[in-house]
Amino acid sequence: MIAIITGDIINSEKHPSSEWIEDLKTYFNRFGPAPMQWEIYRGDEFQLKVTGESALLSAIQIKALLKRVKGLDVRMGIGIGLETYIGTGVSESNGTAHQRSGRKFESLKKSKVNLSIATGSESHDLTLNLMLRLALDFMDNWSVVSAEITLLVLDNPEASQKEIAQKLGIKQSAVSQRIKRARLDLVLDLLAYYQQVIKEI
Repeated sequence: MIAIITGDIINSEKHPSSEWIEDLKTYFNRFGPAPMQWEIYRGDEFQLKVTGESALLSAIQIKALLKRVKGLDVRMGIGIGLETYIGTGVSESNGTAHQRSGRKFESLKKSKVNLSIATGSESHDLTLNLMLRLALDFMDNWSVVSAEITLLVLDNPEASQKEIAQKLGIKQSAVSQRIKRARLDLVLDLLAYYQQVIKEI
C-alpha cells in the first residue's frame, strides 16, 4: 500500500520560487530521487510518493514547510492504495493510489478545503476528512512561527523542549508557548489516530 500526495502551492504567483522551491526539493529528496518518488511540474504543482503510514505526517510537514514563508499555503489530495503500473516518473505511474489522489485533488478547489484524503474506505474517509477539516481550522491560520515550530517538532519527535529551544535560540518557556499556539497536541493526536486507521485498511 502506497500513498500519492498531489498538491499545488497557494499564492505561489506572489512569491519568487527561490523562497520555497529548494526547501521543498530537499524535503522530497528524503523519499528518494525525482522523478520516480516525486515531481514538481507547471511551476507550482507536485506529486510525491510515500508509504501509506507516513502520508498524513508528510502532508502536514509539507504544509508547515511552505507556511514558513508568509502568505504561502498548499492544497493537497492524498490517495491511499496500490500502484499497478510504474512509468518513467511518479506522474506517469498508475494504480488506485494515483487515481484517488488525482480525484481528491481536483475536488479540493470546489470544496474550498486545503487537505483531504481518499483511502478507499468510505467510513474511514468520512471520519478522517471531518477531522482534517476541523484541524485545518487552525492549521490554515498557522503563523510563520507556528509553522516553524511544527516542522521542527515533527522532524525531531524525540527532542525535548530544551533541545528545541537551543536550536531556535529562544527560551524553553517560549517553545512551550509556541507549541501551544500551533495546537501541536491536536496535530499529534490526529496523527496517532491516523496510524490506527491505516492499520485497519
